Amino acid sequence: MSQVLYITAHPHDENFSYSMAAAKAFIDTYKHENKEDEVVHIDLYKENIPYIDADVFQGWGKLQSGKGFEELSNEEQVKVGRLSELSEQFIKADKYVFVTPLWNFSFPPIMKAYIDSVAVAGKAFKYTEDGPVGLLTDKKAIHIQARGGIYSEGPAAEMEMGHRYLNIIMNFFGVPSFEGLFIEGHAAKPDKAEEIKQKGIARAKDLAHTF
Repeated sequence: MSQVLYITAHPHDENFSYSMAAAKAFIDTYKHENKEDEVVHIDLYKENIPYIDADVFQGWGKLQSGKGFEELSNEEQVKVGRLSELSEQFIKADKYVFVTPLWNFSFPPIMKAYIDSVAVAGKAFKYTEDGPVGLLTDKKAIHIQARGGIYSEGPAAEMEMGHRYLNIIMNFFGVPSFEGLFIEGHAAKPDKAEEIKQKGIARAKDLAHTF
């Protein structure tokens, strides 16, 4: 049995979001084809995802200096403890499904906060004399992203930084398989928006069979 983290970073559901519509088709198909697997939905807009701030740095510093967790302030305990929960959950999972829109050439900031919470040295990667080495070499990931314009090719391709960032992070973590499913062009071609959406949903179902 595998555990899949279904990580969504969108304030809307599948009725308003193209990325969420394709993602729902993907995860529903995956569940149907892999009934023994556990799918855990992490809705980043509803979860407590602490930002790395002064409390976190102070808490980490105290722990590194040899102090016990109980010696941290209440704010430090809450934030450091939650970040530890998120990172442990991430490294124990087998597969990751990231779902985001393309906002201002990237993704919603809550996704960056989540990545920061799981990018932990000694867990997701380690430092060596030859540089950092990823530790999540037995994982698999996919990114489902809706883009109003065309970013897979043409002059805007170099401006897309959401999928590119996740690709770099997955490579940094050592994840050997990372795919992208893009639903794009619906804002640029509103007369074809529904067709674009349905093609994205169909592609999502196909990819779910082999994920």
